[in-house]
Amino acid sequence: MERRRINTGLLPAKLNGQRLSINDIGFRLMLAPVFGIAIPLVTGMINVNNLSHWQVKLSFLYTILIAFMVWEGNRYLHFSLRSYFDWHNRPVRKIAVMLLSISFYTIPVSVLMLSGWYTIFSDDKPNRQVIITSTLIIMICVIFITHVYETVFLVKESENEMLRNEQLERAKTEAELEALKSRIDPHFIFNSLNTLSHLIEEKPARAKLFNDHLAGVYRYILQHKEQELVLLRDEIHFLNDYFSLLCIRFENAVHLQSEIDEAQYEAWLIPPISLQLLAENAIKHNEFSDSSPLVIHIQWKEERLIVRNRLQTKEQKRESSKTGLSNLNERYKLITGKEIAVAATDDYFVVELPLLKMT
Repeated sequence: MERRRINTGLLPAKLNGQRLSINDIGFRLMLAPVFGIAIPLVTGMINVNNLSHWQVKLSFLYTILIAFMVWEGNRYLHFSLRSYFDWHNRPVRKIAVMLLSISFYTIPVSVLMLSGWYTIFSDDKPNRQVIITSTLIIMICVIFITHVYETVFLVKESENEMLRNEQLERAKTEAELEALKSRIDPHFIFNSLNTLSHLIEEKPARAKLFNDHLAGVYRYILQHKEQELVLLRDEIHFLNDYFSLLCIRFENAVHLQSEIDEAQYEAWLIPPISLQLLAENAIKHNEFSDSSPLVIHIQWKEERLIVRNRLQTKEQKRESSKTGLSNLNERYKLITGKEIAVAATDDYFVVELPLLKMT
């Protein structure tokens, strides 16, 4: 495993190929002098009454230097060793290695540097009890600071992992959505070409008119296929254009009834090409004629569109491509987090489409 590169400003770490950093310069510059001054005062090593003004200043500079040496050394050891052990796989070994490394560095450095203070600033022999007490306090402080660093890193790594999982999930969702979108065009073209082929054979005069309307309908698909949501107004207008194609082919055998207040058109969003797919599905699965027309009814109700038609089920002669309602439901789940509702009674086939409020 790769060793951590240490610099004076940032504490780097690697997590799944991403560099994690913590800016601790202010933390070190503030706390190291505090410890360097407080510990000698607490243990009584430096008695300001027995030293001259300059001796006090130089003594505290010396003890602050000790604090920085202990801090920087343990900092280096900690962030060099943490890459070899982690809390999830070997927590006991990690704790043991951290405590041993802290002890083997902190105790000798502290004892030597504290003994050196007596040699430089005091005429007395080194006070063994003061040195032991000071070293013990230093050890406690080092363990506490190491714990703080490790906690910060664990939090950072957890946030990094959560962000990475969110990015992976988003990438997966986008890939699935693109796959579903790519299935819309072939499905629509397949059915449109079948219709055009039928018109050329049965009603050649209407074939050109159908082709002209088809170009306008397909233009909408090209313009909106990359969008996740469109205004309800645009989708209703597209449905009307699509229905004009159906009327060219089937004349009075198909009807569209809409009970949507135009005030709702600008207030709601819907995944594109949703209503057209439902109309296409109704045409595909139902028998209808001029005497018994297929009526597709659309109604707005409590933030949902209710699309229904009377069941006039016909026997299927062609195998379904199965990209209709399943495709639409998957798109809805990926885009809105909601699902469509499908219900079939003895008389009606009903689909409810959730709408999203325009913000």
